[in-house]
Amino acid sequence: MSLVDIPHSGGPGLDELVPSRYALQVGAIDVMVISDGVLPIPAVTMATNAAPADLAAWLKDMFLPPDMLDWPLNVAVVRSGGRTILIDSGLGTEFPDFPRAGQLAMRLDAAGIDPASVTDVVLTHLHMDHIGGLLVDGLRGRLRPDLRVHLAAAEAEFWEAPDFSRTNMPAPVPDVLRSTASLFLDVYRSQLQPFETEYEVAPGVMVVRTGGHTPGHSIVRLESGGDRLTFAGDAVFQPGFDQPQWHNGFEHDPEESARVRVRLLKELAASGEQLVATHLPFPSVCHVAVAGDAFRFVPAVWDF
Repeated sequence: MSLVDIPHSGGPGLDELVPSRYALQVGAIDVMVISDGVLPIPAVTMATNAAPADLAAWLKDMFLPPDMLDWPLNVAVVRSGGRTILIDSGLGTEFPDFPRAGQLAMRLDAAGIDPASVTDVVLTHLHMDHIGGLLVDGLRGRLRPDLRVHLAAAEAEFWEAPDFSRTNMPAPVPDVLRSTASLFLDVYRSQLQPFETEYEVAPGVMVVRTGGHTPGHSIVRLESGGDRLTFAGDAVFQPGFDQPQWHNGFEHDPEESARVRVRLLKELAASGEQLVATHLPFPSVCHVAVAGDAFRFVPAVWDF
């Protein structure tokens, strides 16, 4: 059954004033982008190497507040070749300071998607806002016992002894990231399917390690019938189009992250394919255009 055709009657969230899911097709591949909510983040975290005046000007130009931003959290559900694949899982509900995030379990129900139907999970990396949803009892207990969890081998290895020396995060965050990743690896170790550089999870669904943001950070590339879409995880943030050299405070290798970002955005601009990313404004479906030495975010027209 196509994600587009899933009935939504009777589910929670039926009367949402603000949509939290968006369905599209990439050739024969069904895709649903789901919002896990938003979490507050200091604006300076978005550009730790930018001059304060430059960041302030960018925020003003984007009609964004100067101090704290609402950071979107997007995940995706993909169906191809008889497999149902969850890409990342949002923040989860173990963080009471972020009550507007961690909505995935409720929103899967609202979309008519039974967690037991998910055959595979692809993780772009092991930061808590990408794995926390899988640790929530209300979701974890409904997953199938033979679930396969795909992530880069380098990512699992990194979190055995993570290095935060080049990040620039709010003070409590590194310890929480460490503990959440450690718990996740303990819980799901027997279900991990690590890969080295790339792995085809289902027909036309390829997970590819990029590194940069974390050593094992990965993107997911979808291709079917001449259509293409890339789920970029944390390779691209909102300032990354106008200012691709700006560093995000959560990047474990900021210089390599910038190289990955520029390389990916150039490729997307050349191919014309669609882009979805975790922290772009929901539903984040867009195209990339070249704008001088930088890029433009071109939102896709919603298809109702």
